Amino acid sequence: MEPSKHGVLDTGERKLLKPLVVAAIPAYNEEKTIARVILLARRHVDRVLVCDDGSRDLTASLAEELGADVIRHGKNLGKGAAFKSLFGKALELAADVVVTLDADGQHDPGEIPHLVKPVLSGDADVVVGSRFLTGNNEMPLYRRFGSRVLNGLVNRFGEEKVSDTQSGFRAYNRKALLEIDVTAQGIGVDSEILMKAYGNDVKIKEVPISCRFKGVEGSTYNPLRHGLDVFASIIRYASQRRPLLTFGLPGSVILAAGLMLFVYVLQIYFTTGQFAIGYMFVSMIATVVGVFAIFTAIILYTMANLMQKT
Repeated sequence: MEPSKHGVLDTGERKLLKPLVVAAIPAYNEEKTIARVILLARRHVDRVLVCDDGSRDLTASLAEELGADVIRHGKNLGKGAAFKSLFGKALELAADVVVTLDADGQHDPGEIPHLVKPVLSGDADVVVGSRFLTGNNEMPLYRRFGSRVLNGLVNRFGEEKVSDTQSGFRAYNRKALLEIDVTAQGIGVDSEILMKAYGNDVKIKEVPISCRFKGVEGSTYNPLRHGLDVFASIIRYASQRRPLLTFGLPGSVILAAGLMLFVYVLQIYFTTGQFAIGYMFVSMIATVVGVFAIFTAIILYTMANLMQKT
């Protein structure tokens, strides 16, 4: 069947076609596991997209030999950049559902239909595979703790709470891909997507998934790097959405503390005749930082309002 004008299928034509389900896999030096992940995923999707994010091994070659559409990055740009390339390609293909999963074998491609079902039924725009809704979870205790801390930070931006904000095993419909603009380059992309989904009237649902950690090489990023990257994404997003709260409030508190300390320095001087150089130095730094944060908040708030009006 030929598509309608402008290359877009109308409602009647869509109903006659099977939904196009695409697996999107970011990969970096995953030659040991990429083949298995692709072969298992192909049982449940129509096409497999792999973004080779600057790998130095046979990841891209193996993916191509197995029939995957491979997007190559000349150098390692990060998970967020890989997602941006994968989502862009999926939109070009007019995919109805895009399932993201890791290339290291951590996720079970056999659970793809479980994630896709709520999207196809219209119950959700984004389905998150949660590792905390099932007892089959090999996640180490320290990672569980870190994940819960990050969950609390990310969930502050939405009324609908997600139990596993760091899960990369998800399903998205076309609306979600169009509404959510990926800007994060690194690991913080999963958090950024959820925060932007909260602010764009995107329906989110969770389903339980299993997850392998034992015996999976490179299955996770360095926990400290992961946490810092997610925290940076949260600050970046918060500065765009709530600049007065993110910078203005802390800046005001710091400025007030600096001024109070300055008053204390003056009090010491008039009482004892001694000049507290250390306290004065701290007071000056706090005052400068506080003023800078307040001006940053005002500038970002003004820019955000101007962008909304244009």
